[in-house]
Amino acid sequence: MFAYELQQIRSAEMIREADNYRLAREAIRARRAARRSAKDDTEGQVNRRPHPRRHRFARAA
Repeated sequence: MFAYELQQIRSAEMIREADNYRLAREAIRARRAARRSAKDDTEGQVNRRPHPRRHRFARAA
């Protein structure tokens, strides 16, 4: 009986971990989607550099 209860506790713990992992992945996907949609929205951008590929500082010798 004790082993069965331990198995039930472990099973519930694993289900909680899976739910937390799923929720975290969903939040990451939502953030990425928001970033992608905000990339096209130029109204919200305040300080956009004119040459995004150009480095900010010169290379050291």
